[in-house]
Amino acid sequence: MDETKHLQHLQQATLGERFLIEKVDIRGEHKRRLLDLGFVPGSVIEVLKASPLGDPTSYRVAGTVIALRKEESQLIWGKVMSS
Repeated sequence: MDETKHLQHLQQATLGERFLIEKVDIRGEHKRRLLDLGFVPGSVIEVLKASPLGDPTSYRVAGTVIALRKEESQLIWGKVMSS
């Protein structure tokens, strides 16, 4: 069964929402970089601001603001947390 069936991409979360990471579907050194920055299953991410052209978007994770491109944020799966 596809475990991402009931999840959404981080990229789908809108400004101001909090997002609970359940799966990081990135390979290689990009995955290591994101894990080191705090993008790990169980982390809560806050969507802060999109750049003027919409890509990248900044997120708050583990007390730090990180900008991710759409291609990266589409590979981070989870769900929006209710307020």
